[in-house]
Amino acid sequence: MANYRSPGVYVEEISLLPPSIAEVESAVPAFVGYTEKAKMRNDDDLLNVPTPISSWSDFIQYYGGPDVELAANIAITVDELKTGATTTGFKVTVAPVTASMSNHILYHAIKHFYANGGSRCYITSVGKYADPFNKERLLTGLEMVGKEDAPTMLVVPEAVNLASQTDFDEINQSMLNQASSMKDRFAILDTHITTVPKTSASVGTDSRTGIDGVPSDKGIRRYGAIYYPFLETTYKYAFDFAALTLNTHTVNGAAPPAGSDMTGRTMAFLQTNASLMYAAIDAEYAKYHIVLPPSAAIAGVYTRVDNERGYWKAPANVSVLNVAKAAVSVARSEQDLLNINTETGKSVNAILNVPGSGAVVMGARTLDGNDNEWKYINVRRFFNVVEESIKKSTSWVVFEPNTAPTWTKVQAMIENYLFVKWRDGALAGAKPEQAYEVRVGLGKTMTANDILEGKLIVEIAMAVSRPAEFIILRFEHKLQQS
Repeated sequence: MANYRSPGVYVEEISLLPPSIAEVESAVPAFVGYTEKAKMRNDDDLLNVPTPISSWSDFIQYYGGPDVELAANIAITVDELKTGATTTGFKVTVAPVTASMSNHILYHAIKHFYANGGSRCYITSVGKYADPFNKERLLTGLEMVGKEDAPTMLVVPEAVNLASQTDFDEINQSMLNQASSMKDRFAILDTHITTVPKTSASVGTDSRTGIDGVPSDKGIRRYGAIYYPFLETTYKYAFDFAALTLNTHTVNGAAPPAGSDMTGRTMAFLQTNASLMYAAIDAEYAKYHIVLPPSAAIAGVYTRVDNERGYWKAPANVSVLNVAKAAVSVARSEQDLLNINTETGKSVNAILNVPGSGAVVMGARTLDGNDNEWKYINVRRFFNVVEESIKKSTSWVVFEPNTAPTWTKVQAMIENYLFVKWRDGALAGAKPEQAYEVRVGLGKTMTANDILEGKLIVEIAMAVSRPAEFIILRFEHKLQQS
């Protein structure tokens, strides 16, 4: 109350509405990896500095282009088919040596993220392409991300190129540890390998390279999810195509006539001097695409689903864009073991090749896939967002009087926020009281001793909507009645 000292009319405005809760962003992935450069426009060094960007053009401007592949990593052979002196066609073989390709795939991964609906994200460059490729640099990048408050997802696609399974596991464990300790982010993991061509046992073996190193602590596993297999994208390997040379040129399987051998000639030379041969090589080269781990694209899928439907919608039964196909066609019997694994209790989300729909995400489980409370990704992410939003929006309560008026304001602001979530379909229940409950007060959540110790305790219960994972249609014969 003001201390009035002279006669007059005074106006006081009384606030009747409780403070509102400002919701945090749900989809802000943090990517860690190697880049061509790491410079802002003002030449500030961005090495090991988590930096927000909002578009693909931002990434190109700050972090540069792809790591150009060595010409030795691709072999091009042409058998020129002739009838008499007339060339009737070309049998072209283009064979990329994928095992020798560059370890640096962050450029392609970020491109795939934006193609699938990505928006604002953080980039942490841990080195340039010429720098040593090792887990220590990736772990340092993750540590720097842990100092940022905004990221809500962790993605390290280049971890799959670490030679050691132990090193790969350490990266995944670091991501999960950070997510579980900070409780405001979610780790999107890959398997270490995808075996192509597939054998009868390779799917199970591949998935174990992702889950065996995951901690058995269920409190940690619920903060991450893993996806399989790798994806054959529509992107090209970063070769300087014009500078590539023809490795072998034959005519009807034999050496060419003297003076007509194109072996050793560059594609630029062939384009000018042997255009038909060049066109045949170019067409065959176009069939080969870079294969990427799915984590970056899945981060884009999360963002797209969040923007279109809400972060409480399971990010599944959604097509992954700019994908020719999933590198392995996972059979239903194999997916059964990936989705619900009674041996390990760790679920792996399969990406399936679906006719007419392309590569489709057909899993929505966390790594704690056998836990009834935290098996679904959307439930875990919903709690992450709500917990962080309420936490930040109630900071004003610190040092407020721990009395009934304060409790009423806190309860009202949280109930108003959860009512909107229920109205939007995030919470299940025919009526608000069936969808959520907020309790605060002496004798409800606090004792007299709690108040003496300065504690204001709020209990919040939410019935988060869960996905219809198994659609069961039951049919029976109906006997003729007339």
